[in-house]
Amino acid sequence: METKNIMIVGVGGQGSLLASKLLGSILLSKGYDVKVSEVHGMSQRGGSVVTYVRFGDKVYSPVIDKGEADYIVSFELLEAARYLPFLKKGGRIVTNTQQMDPMPVITGVAEYPANLVDKMEKAGANVDALDCLSLAEEAGTSKAVNLVLMGRLSHYFDFPQTEWEEAIKASVPAKFLDANLKAFKLGKEN
Repeated sequence: METKNIMIVGVGGQGSLLASKLLGSILLSKGYDVKVSEVHGMSQRGGSVVTYVRFGDKVYSPVIDKGEADYIVSFELLEAARYLPFLKKGGRIVTNTQQMDPMPVITGVAEYPANLVDKMEKAGANVDALDCLSLAEEAGTSKAVNLVLMGRLSHYFDFPQTEWEEAIKASVPAKFLDANLKAFKLGKEN
């Protein structure tokens, strides 16, 4: 199998590392060679966080270069737009529609860009945008945006739901399991 590349991008504290762990777990269970690499920005201060997940028959490097990502999974719209150059032609962006103001916007030096989904689509990206925060809150916790995104991403993989659920059970502490399973299901169904 040709190596597939997934970038998970977001802002520190949103759960992107758990999402990459979950994704890596299910891919390993399917017998793929998997490499996961985390690139932290100023994650404790709300800075950009990027995780690379690469899988296939044999993967030699965990790094994804520009124009190589089959999928970009984004926790926030501006982060999706920021990493658009990494998406390969025909690739897909799965993104939360939530907007988190970066420091230049907070301080009034800049404005949050408008119509980002339209702009990414006009640039040639296949965009699957979903209000993951509302669905996570419906599941019982705003911290489950990552599982809503994984549920949405699962549309593009031919893995049985039970295998996703097993990977979630292996990755999420028991006290948070019910809300996370519900969040995954809401992401998958919407």
